[in-house]
Amino acid sequence: MKSTHTADGSQGVTGSTKRHITSKLQKAIRYATHLLNLLHERDSSGTLSQSLLEVRAYQQSLRGAVAFEKGDWERCLRSFSETRLLYTAFAQSVGTKQDDIFRDLLSSNVDPSMRYAAYQLKLPRTMSIDTIVARYVRRADNAYVSEVLKSNPDLLQGPGVSATNSGTGKPQDVPKTIQWRSRTVDLEDASTAQALASLSAAEAKLASFLSANAELDLKSKAAAYDGVLLPSQDAVDATKTAVDELTAEGVAQGDPRMQSLQITRTAVNYNVVSWRIGRNRVLCGEHDGATFENEMIRKPKKQRASAESKSAQEESNGRQLTRLKERVVLYDSTIQSLESVKDFPGVAADQVFVAELEAKKAYFSSLRCVIQNIRTIAGADHGRCLAIARSHTLRGSKRNALALLARALEVSSQSSLSTLSSDQSTMNGATKLEVGPKQTRFLKDLLERLVIQYRALVELEEMESAASKAKSTNPLPLIERLDEYPSKVVDLTNLVRYPPKIQPVPVKPIFLDVAWNYIDYPGRPRKGATTGADGKAEQEATKSEPKREAKKGWFGFGRS
Repeated sequence: MKSTHTADGSQGVTGSTKRHITSKLQKAIRYATHLLNLLHERDSSGTLSQSLLEVRAYQQSLRGAVAFEKGDWERCLRSFSETRLLYTAFAQSVGTKQDDIFRDLLSSNVDPSMRYAAYQLKLPRTMSIDTIVARYVRRADNAYVSEVLKSNPDLLQGPGVSATNSGTGKPQDVPKTIQWRSRTVDLEDASTAQALASLSAAEAKLASFLSANAELDLKSKAAAYDGVLLPSQDAVDATKTAVDELTAEGVAQGDPRMQSLQITRTAVNYNVVSWRIGRNRVLCGEHDGATFENEMIRKPKKQRASAESKSAQEESNGRQLTRLKERVVLYDSTIQSLESVKDFPGVAADQVFVAELEAKKAYFSSLRCVIQNIRTIAGADHGRCLAIARSHTLRGSKRNALALLARALEVSSQSSLSTLSSDQSTMNGATKLEVGPKQTRFLKDLLERLVIQYRALVELEEMESAASKAKSTNPLPLIERLDEYPSKVVDLTNLVRYPPKIQPVPVKPIFLDVAWNYIDYPGRPRKGATTGADGKAEQEATKSEPKREAKKGWFGFGRS
């Protein structure tokens, strides 16, 4: 009925409607009291069962609602304090799935009503809900509270101690301050401080789980991050509620309380983004997915009847492309989360922090382009080239893979070691957003090796294509191309010409100086220029010389 009047735009619930709501609540209290008495009569052992405690919690929640409608704020706090104490005990005694039910009951109805009643009683805003419960819950002559405190005496603690326990069962201290970059501010809102205490306990629990189960698969490790993401989001919601309350009260943005809450809001939002990106990095695999190994798959038992089918089989190209696409989705989510950080209050003015964000964005963009071919080279925006290259390789396009790898190497150089923080990427074994010099150096070395490798592969492809073109245009036999190295498999059907054709074959080189007979050289007499006695004397000397027998060669040919 309240939601209907609020949706209609009327000014709250007044008059007969309010009386009608109060009447219905009082009628429900009578029914709950009657049920409680029946359960007491049936249970003659004297002990309070789980059903009795649940009915008592429901009865007290109805009484708190009636007191809230009547404006009796102190009675409202007493009833809701007992309700919250019982629901908190139920949440700690049941499993994780049922814990969400009690968490929703507290966060949707009980906690907001208690916070508003405390505001009406002028209680300090820094007083936590647990402190209010410890102050206003009625312990004397209350068998239900006594029964709960017997099994869990730590439920009611003094101020400054949260009811949320760590993984070891010890109470977790509520933080008083929070640090963001170089600034430390006080936590003035108790709900935010309590949510941060729960978050610290969840982080410690996650770290111990990951260190004790290092051999788990990637999906199981990523599922463990849900236990941290939920309290992280609770801290974000609590901070936003505190900011909205101050805004509704008319507090200016320059007020110190508002400034502290805005810094706290930026810190808790960035923490949520860090854990989300950390879960994505865990799902990507080792080295943030830079290396891509071929998984071995096994057939189901029904298909492994023969001995041959028992051996593991390699992944098909389609399955590998599917895995690569899943990684690209994770990288896209990471890059979008980094972009959203710039919208947080105070981030745009911090130039050093913005430079770190750009360096981390370049790091994940380079990783993205190595994994999957979602876009073509022209469509790979912002240099996201590392993730796309491997799919080009699977599809046989080494030239596109080389172009993308070269672009990824260029983008990875933007994530320089000077802009990235020197912190490790893991905190107590749990991966978050931080990227250190070790990760960037590994990625850069990997890209340099891949660029050299694919450059050589492209060069071999070009040599093969040139050889195939030459073969189609000039199909000479191999014996006539011995001065060329075969870049491909030798064509054994084109070694020689058979049957051979008649063609001239040089036996040995012949050297002739034809110009010798026609050129006058200094000191050499011209042929045919001798006359008279000299010429006759030469002829007589030639005739007087005896003829010598010509020497024969090996094969009967003359040799001079």
